[in-house]
Amino acid sequence: MLYSAIVQARRRPLPRHTSGVLRRHHVLLIAIAIVIAIIALLLPRTGHAAAPAAQTAAPAVAGACPASLNFRVKRLQDDAPQDLCQYAGRVVLIVNTASYCGYTYQYEGLEALYAKYRDKGLTVLGFPSNDFEQEPGSSKQIADFCYNTYGVKFPMFSKTAVIGPGASPLYAWLAGQTRQPPQWNFHKYLLDRQGRVVAVYPSKVEPTDPALIKRISALLAEPAPH
Repeated sequence: MLYSAIVQARRRPLPRHTSGVLRRHHVLLIAIAIVIAIIALLLPRTGHAAAPAAQTAAPAVAGACPASLNFRVKRLQDDAPQDLCQYAGRVVLIVNTASYCGYTYQYEGLEALYAKYRDKGLTVLGFPSNDFEQEPGSSKQIADFCYNTYGVKFPMFSKTAVIGPGASPLYAWLAGQTRQPPQWNFHKYLLDRQGRVVAVYPSKVEPTDPALIKRISALLAEPAPH
């Protein structure tokens, strides 16, 4: 319609003194039409380009280390620093252990649980503690006892305070989240693949307990975060 109007205007005889003004007006209208066409072409492209940027931000959040594992601890065998973030995306069972406890035999069940479900995404983390005065040995003595007596291969860490004002940052965090600090050795915290504490088990709940195994199996069936 704009073009038809311009054509009709050009067909009409015009006074000489107005022809120059209309010619400039004609050029201005064409320029405006071109600008409008360019804007119309660019707007859809800008809208499509914004969508992928929002989609790529999500993986960075999903892959972040959860607060429950955002701690550095020392490995039992050699005190080498270990970042617990390496276990992000796995189902994790955290246990405070002792070599001279009535529940020490649970080492065997914990190792069997780890061996059975490790490849499916389970990790057992052991933290020897003398808070209940049943783990007096050195790191080497504890490591030798665990391996030679029970064949423990799941990750073990250096002697750790698990209760009270001197509790390690990890155990202080766990107690703060659950309001259930360990009452004795072999207290268990179960974390899902997102790093959330989903269950707490007292010492008397053994690694072979059907309810514990059922819960672990259900958590392993959940997809790992990407």
